[in-house]
Amino acid sequence: MNKIKCSHILVGKQSEALAILERIKKGEKFGKLAKELSTDTGSAKRDGNLGYFTKGMMVKPFEEAAFKLEIGQVSEPVKSEFGYHIIKRMG
Repeated sequence: MNKIKCSHILVGKQSEALAILERIKKGEKFGKLAKELSTDTGSAKRDGNLGYFTKGMMVKPFEEAAFKLEIGQVSEPVKSEFGYHIIKRMG
């Protein structure tokens, strides 16, 4: 079974997600922004780290985006029932 490792930043609005993405593109650290801004407080404490997961463990839109990423790549905002995720593939 394919296992991947991702971090994410979760926010309520698309506009917030896009603003965070801009900051990442300008060189701000993903983990630092996750700690400061992610509404998923559990993973935020760990720089957004969700650890390893396989298909079927995450909500569909998140999973589909995550499995398409290359290692080190950051996604555009992905909408799920929880809000907007910015996903970074770690492994």
